[in-house]
Amino acid sequence: MSDVFEFVAEKRSKSGKSAARAIRREGKVPAVLYGGGQAAENLALNHTEVLKHLEHEAVFSHILDINIDGQVSKGVLKDLQRHPSKRKIIHMDFMRVQVGETIRMHVPLHFTGAETAVGVKAGGILMTNVTDVEVDCLPADLPEYIEVDVSGLGVGESLHLGDIAVPGSVQLVEMGHEEGADLAVVTIAAPKGAATTASEEEVESED
Repeated sequence: MSDVFEFVAEKRSKSGKSAARAIRREGKVPAVLYGGGQAAENLALNHTEVLKHLEHEAVFSHILDINIDGQVSKGVLKDLQRHPSKRKIIHMDFMRVQVGETIRMHVPLHFTGAETAVGVKAGGILMTNVTDVEVDCLPADLPEYIEVDVSGLGVGESLHLGDIAVPGSVQLVEMGHEEGADLAVVTIAAPKGAATTASEEEVESED
């Protein structure tokens, strides 16, 4: 996690829908910072700067610097509300993090070896069933992403959650659930028409 994202914010004294609308009219994003055994703080951030940060996937799985009137707190982005039709952020939720306290976050999966995968070379189609996973870990151990190598997959084969290698300090939340390890993350499906072709060959062999 070499890159550091800093969100510059200012405190806002008023809360509620009308106050939030006023903040948006000023070209800012209403937000809240909570957790860490401290009172929640209502914030306002520059909308343009927020959009620039959100262009980077890593911002969703990083420990962030929340600079509030010159005072920096460490936090993570826990929730983001977007406008349904406009390129506009409606609201943001940040959660404070403490050095020795475990946090729960969603981390994206990055699939590697797709172009050289055995099944893809044979004409199969790579199908990703899961694009991110929920993890428990200490803030310092939060991975930016988790890499999944699919190069060894053949047609009809899958990688399951239990096959994914994660750092020893990171725990996959779903693995604590029954059958979590059997959750199919990525599959190489047979090429379209393969089943039809096979059926036609069987009919021809019977004639």
